[in-house]
Amino acid sequence: MTAAIDKVYADVIRRNPGEHEFHQAVHEVLTSLEPVLAKDPHYADNALLERLVEPERQIIFRVPWVDDAGNVQVNRGFRVEFNSALGPYKGGLRFHPSVNAGIIKFLGFEQIFKNALTNQGIGGGKGGSDFDPHGRSDAEIMRFCQSFMTELSRHIGPNVDVPAGDIGVGGREIGYLFGQYKRLRNSYDAGVLTGKGLAWGGSLVRTEATGYGTVLFAQSMLATRGQSMEGQRVVVSGAGNVAIYAIEKAQALGAKVVTFSDSSGYVVDEAGVDLELLKQVKEVERGRVADYVKRRPSAQLVTGGSIWDVTCSVALPCATQNELNGDAAVRLLRNGCGVVAEGANMPSTPEAVEHFQAAGILYAPGKAANAGGVATSALEMEQNASRSRWDFATAEAKLTGIMADIHHSCLEAADTYGRPGDYVLGANAAGFVRVADVMNAFGII
Repeated sequence: MTAAIDKVYADVIRRNPGEHEFHQAVHEVLTSLEPVLAKDPHYADNALLERLVEPERQIIFRVPWVDDAGNVQVNRGFRVEFNSALGPYKGGLRFHPSVNAGIIKFLGFEQIFKNALTNQGIGGGKGGSDFDPHGRSDAEIMRFCQSFMTELSRHIGPNVDVPAGDIGVGGREIGYLFGQYKRLRNSYDAGVLTGKGLAWGGSLVRTEATGYGTVLFAQSMLATRGQSMEGQRVVVSGAGNVAIYAIEKAQALGAKVVTFSDSSGYVVDEAGVDLELLKQVKEVERGRVADYVKRRPSAQLVTGGSIWDVTCSVALPCATQNELNGDAAVRLLRNGCGVVAEGANMPSTPEAVEHFQAAGILYAPGKAANAGGVATSALEMEQNASRSRWDFATAEAKLTGIMADIHHSCLEAADTYGRPGDYVLGANAAGFVRVADVMNAFGII
């Protein structure tokens, strides 16, 4: 089976030149599937793997808009509809200068398995633009979002493709996008986007879900060794939605969180992060981490080095892909870190993952640990379809149950394929089998 996997991967490299993040994501999944294919070789029949790594549809489009000075700007928009075997394509939109076809394809490919793990009947997709919202006025962001949605609206729908937010796309952007979609379609299709405001079809707990889910997964991992989050010293990277609510849930479970970060540096707060101040700075004022330090005597801003130099027992990378490399992993392990749960998508490089697994620590890949966000998006779709709204406790209980089920599925698959406790194999195998079985049932399409 190794030869079959090698051939599929070589074809991915050849057909997608220069898309390094996509190559990395495919390699990580395919190599971990070797025990699956050895046990169940029929999964290599009918070019199933070749079909799995090829998106069903890739859409690239021009996004012209006018800035506040009256100048015409042109960005590029993307939507990769990767796999719809389990349901409508589902995945966020990322607005960031780094966005390109390879980034979107890596994210969409990861989304296939993540969404399968939720068992919520959603396929894998992703989208975005190289537009940078930082420093732009609300009016500029509105005009960009309206232009972006003018094209995207042709390709999405509640039963076709359901985008959500990601880096650079929060409640403000989702509002502008939904407003333009509603105007163009002359239809109140609330289920076409998730992450909406509560007044117009959003779900309680959706804002918190990715960060909460990451911590809940870490808690489940710790429980396998008779431990909990209580008393853990936690390092969190990022200061966006995922990081903030990972901090909130970790603190609620009794952990001490001492860091967060953005592109300007990282903050170490030995007194423990003041969550309300952080929310004020990042969510209300849209400020930088330095603004937190100015108002918090116990906090220190570090502009050099790495956040992973800070001693911790639990690390939650919640910023962006490949933020935690092999050297950082070595330092984390040397400083006593025993748990890594990924809140971002593929934040650990392959070298870092090798170090974590060789050391035998508890390590959870993002497709399992950060699946709470998309799971709650599916719950939002369910509420939209029934024109109902659940209270916070109901939505959080459903999220907690889903994360527990994902953890169980990962461990069960790891046992089935001969690597007990291997969450990488477990997540990939469990997600793959669910998708592959349905693809086989549908025939060669």
